[in-house]
Amino acid sequence: MEAKTTESDAETVVYSQEWVSSLPKDKGIVGDYTYQYQGYWHTPLGLQGMIDCQQHFRPRENDVFLVTAPKSGTTWMKAILYAIVHRQKHHPQDAQHPLRQKTPHQLVPFFEITKPSEYDTSRIFGCHFPIVCLPKSITEEEEDGSTNIKIVYLCRNIKDTFVSLFHFANNIGVRSSPISLEEAFHLFCKGTNVGGPIWDQILGYWKESLERPNKVLFMRYEDLKSEPHAQITRLARFLGRPFSPEEENSEMIDQITSLCSFGSMSKLQVNSTGHFSSKVSNSSFFRNGQVGEGNKCLTPEMAAKLDQITQEKFRGSGLKL
Repeated sequence: MEAKTTESDAETVVYSQEWVSSLPKDKGIVGDYTYQYQGYWHTPLGLQGMIDCQQHFRPRENDVFLVTAPKSGTTWMKAILYAIVHRQKHHPQDAQHPLRQKTPHQLVPFFEITKPSEYDTSRIFGCHFPIVCLPKSITEEEEDGSTNIKIVYLCRNIKDTFVSLFHFANNIGVRSSPISLEEAFHLFCKGTNVGGPIWDQILGYWKESLERPNKVLFMRYEDLKSEPHAQITRLARFLGRPFSPEEENSEMIDQITSLCSFGSMSKLQVNSTGHFSSKVSNSSFFRNGQVGEGNKCLTPEMAAKLDQITQEKFRGSGLKL
């Protein structure tokens, strides 16, 4: 199914229900329906936010953007980014650290649902935008290179991502009725999940990270789990905020790892109570966080199909998940 609009259309689009209804439409996983724009699939709310960002957002020096496909470790990485960037002001062992008082989504807001008037409250943003959907003001370099904008892309094993997305869709109550594993799997393979097809989104950032390694850092969820010290060090260096020898000697990296761990964050009252939105509880972002769940929850046929699609999509790219 071909999109009816192109990347340049964002300059002239006037968001309206009539405009949305003119776009290709299909069933969604998290919501009942998704709409295709610029070659990818979006919810109406996410699409509206994306158009607003494309047309109005103006980046600043040292802005940081975290991009993920939904359920790829977004909440975890938001916490890590915040802890790294603000470690001089908020030591990770501080009992009043903001990450112990507010959710990662409050401290690092989702770009697509942040109003322009709220941009000043944070200069770290998260989103699920494919690379072609990011505002050009972010992806295009200034001639003098003055903005120094950084994009961090975190991806996760495809099977684990799908299983987490399936559970999330049925836990948050946005859908009019629960979705079965079989239907969700069909739609995921088809690519109509938010920001999908997921393989195309991942490849877009992988290629960009190879072409512009100082601009885009490509990270893997599994690497962050297995070697957090090395990956957090790598991330801080990419952001231009490397750890000093004194910080390393004081075990600050391990302290950040502990502060942002699933076990620590899921037990905090701010993350286990309250709501992200009217229908989405804060606790719904802290379900499992384990590696390898996809192989346990999917049938052998489902797992094999996702492996096959992944191998075919990534063939020749040098990327392996």
